[in-house]
Amino acid sequence: MSIRAAMRYVEHKITQHPDTEVTFEAECLTHACGWQATPSTDGAAVDVECMSHTGRTGHGAFRRLCTSFALVVRNE
Repeated sequence: MSIRAAMRYVEHKITQHPDTEVTFEAECLTHACGWQATPSTDGAAVDVECMSHTGRTGHGAFRRLCTSFALVVRNE
């Protein structure tokens, strides 16, 4: 008796989770500064915080983060 496997390929897509929003964050890269922008769903607001920090401190390098949640669903 032989065992046979049936393979089925289904196309999928990745989408933004419908119950969540994208969150933007930023942190100063100047050594020992420790400044972080307030996380926000408004990316422009985070950019303004970074520019304000630069104006106050002269620090001009930031790590920007964009966090989102995703779902993989069958492509129908």
